[in-house]
Parts: sequence; C-alpha cells; structure tokens
Amino acid sequence: MEESSARPISRRAHRAGPRGGEYSNLGSPTGIELSDDGRIGALVQRVVPPGDNKHPANDAWEALLSAHATLMRRFGAQDVWEDLTMREYDVLYTLSKCPDPIRLTELNRHVLLSQPALSRMVDRLADRGLVSRTTDPSDGRGVRLALTAGGRAVQHRIGRRHGRSVAQSMLARLTPAELRQLEELCVKLVQPPLVQTRQEQSNKETQ
Repeated sequence: MEESSARPISRRAHRAGPRGGEYSNLGSPTGIELSDDGRIGALVQRVVPPGDNKHPANDAWEALLSAHATLMRRFGAQDVWEDLTMREYDVLYTLSKCPDPIRLTELNRHVLLSQPALSRMVDRLADRGLVSRTTDPSDGRGVRLALTAGGRAVQHRIGRRHGRSVAQSMLARLTPAELRQLEELCVKLVQPPLVQTRQEQSNKETQ
C-alpha cells in the first residue's frame, strides 16, 4: 500500500448541514442520530413505505451505512491521528493526491464539507504549517492550496498507520476476492445512471 493511499473512509461521511454547518454523525450523511450499534432505523423508517417490511435496496443501504458507521467509530478511536482530526487528515490526503496546487472550490468537491467550514479548516492547517497558500497565476484574486513539506510528512506518517488499521479490519472479515467485489460494487454505485428515470424522460418530452 502506498503511503499516501491511506485515506480515512470518511471521504463521503460528512455533509454540509443547515446554514453551512456540519453534521457530526460520522456514518450518517443525513445527520440522523445513530444508535450504539451503528444502525439507522430512523432513516429506514423514513424511506421505506409504510407496511413494506422487505425491500432489498433499503436493506442494502442500511447495511452499507451501518458498516460505515461502525468502522468510522473504530478508526476514529484509534491513536493514529496525532493532533489532527480525521477530517483534517482527509484534507491533507486529498491534497497529497493532487499533482498541482488546487483552488478551495476544487478541494471542496472532494471532501464534501460546507465551503465556509472547509475554509476555516484550511486556515487552521495553514497556520500550523501543513498547507501552503499561493496566489493563483490565472486569477490574482484567487488562492491555490498545496501541502507543505511538513504537511506531506505528517500525511505519510499518519497514512501508514491508518492504512494498516484499515487493512487489518477489512481482512479480518473479508477475503481478498470479497474485497475486490466490494470495491467493484462501490465503484458501480457512484457511476452516473445508465438510464433515465421516468420523471427525467417525462420532463424531456414536455419541453
């Protein structure tokens, strides 16, 4: 595993809340409170029609978020993050994968924090010497972000430890073949839909 490849699975776990805030529930992209075992009964009750007790899509969605919440708690409790939060590390990880400095709006597309919250986080990381800010040559008013040498060293150091933790947790439950299948399924889920929904088709026909 490459040092910089150890990304916390929080990449899509945090979403902007109302008025630019952040939801604190690590495994819940809807901000719904999770129970101690990581299940999301409130979410399932909302999306499953009354009286429909068996629905494969919702069962799979609940299992996915439940697994995510459980692993997030486990990784978040580990003593690997030094003086960073998982979200701060996620910003360092994202910047480590960029060959050139990027603008805040580009970074925001990858970490899914509200832009004001991300801006404040970048300010803190810059103040600590982990992120550099340079003037955008194509726009004198813009700023581009990159890791400093110190930021890259911190990301590599934490990334190695986190990567080992991820590997141990995943391999303890899944075979290599199952891991490959899980990766393929997750990649498939985030691809654009291949067919239009009935509503999209109806909208086109009425235009």
